Amino acid sequence: MWSHRLKTTILTGIFLASINTVSAGVIPSYVGNQKVPSLAPMLERVTPAVVNIATKGRSKADASVLKDPFFQRFLNNPADKSSTKPIDGTGSGVIVHSRLGHILTNYHVIQDAESIQVTLNDGRRFEASIVGTDERADLAILKIKSSDLVSIPFGDSTRMRVGDFVVAIGNPYGIGQSVSSGIVSALHRNPGIGEYENFIQTDASINLGNSGGALVNLNGELVGINTAILGGQSGGNIGIGFAIPINTAMGVIDQIIRYGTVERGEIGIEVSNPSAALTEQAGIDNGVGALITQVFPNSPAEQAGLEAGDIIVRIDNQDMLSASEVKNFIGAMRVGTEISLTFVRKGEYFMTNAVLTKPASN
Repeated sequence: MWSHRLKTTILTGIFLASINTVSAGVIPSYVGNQKVPSLAPMLERVTPAVVNIATKGRSKADASVLKDPFFQRFLNNPADKSSTKPIDGTGSGVIVHSRLGHILTNYHVIQDAESIQVTLNDGRRFEASIVGTDERADLAILKIKSSDLVSIPFGDSTRMRVGDFVVAIGNPYGIGQSVSSGIVSALHRNPGIGEYENFIQTDASINLGNSGGALVNLNGELVGINTAILGGQSGGNIGIGFAIPINTAMGVIDQIIRYGTVERGEIGIEVSNPSAALTEQAGIDNGVGALITQVFPNSPAEQAGLEAGDIIVRIDNQDMLSASEVKNFIGAMRVGTEISLTFVRKGEYFMTNAVLTKPASN
């Protein structure tokens, strides 16, 4: 049986993908006088920036299972063994700051880890420490002490289009670094596996163990962090994988590196996707924007003049296509950040500013 990390979490057929190898047939170098295009030159630049991650630790056991008489028959002393269970995991990561030794990965890859070992593309191994994590966004930053590291340049995931070619790099099933290619199948996916979702969907093969690995464009730029797959009970790839867009992750990365923690702010609104009739009435494109359904009293939103029924269409000059995109965009910003909001009210466009505050629950 594969390890706890390889199995990871299954939610209605959705797997978090925690494991790298190039699958290829025999392709001639030339067809007639024309040289066949190859991804090899780009991959030679970026694969040194993708690492394999192995973890060891202990995880809290499921108390409901341990109380089951069936399982108690297999335990010598259930009371002593009900607290934790040993785990071994494997996943992937991406070097984002070579000078500082910072590695970006998924939170679920290193969750409950007591020791983390990072293996570079050239075979060097290092013990890693945790700089900071953000469980709600499923991201974490690790650090290794090494020189001569290679980082990967960031792309702009907001410019990705359905049909763009992408390459997934990671450590599937712990077999070592592997590469697969495909296209962007969809954007702004919300499969219901986390609190903050705005996934890139791709048919590039992503399997268990690929979590935390790189999704790159043909320029070798990082556009996403491979995170989850939709699959059968075996966890095998069926051509539906999900990656956190790098633009979504950038705010989290910045907060973790600067402060060691993520302190999310809010402006005090609830939003939903507007109906086609409502957007038509407002004079905006169908399926664009986020409808404000509630403005909380004494919140930054109320102070900024926002009202229920307004449709937010832009924040800080970035178009907002859905309610989840508004939530993700604001959720990536730290308390005290001032944002500019463009909204539509009764067919007219307005702009206002709001300063993020701590959530009321805090």
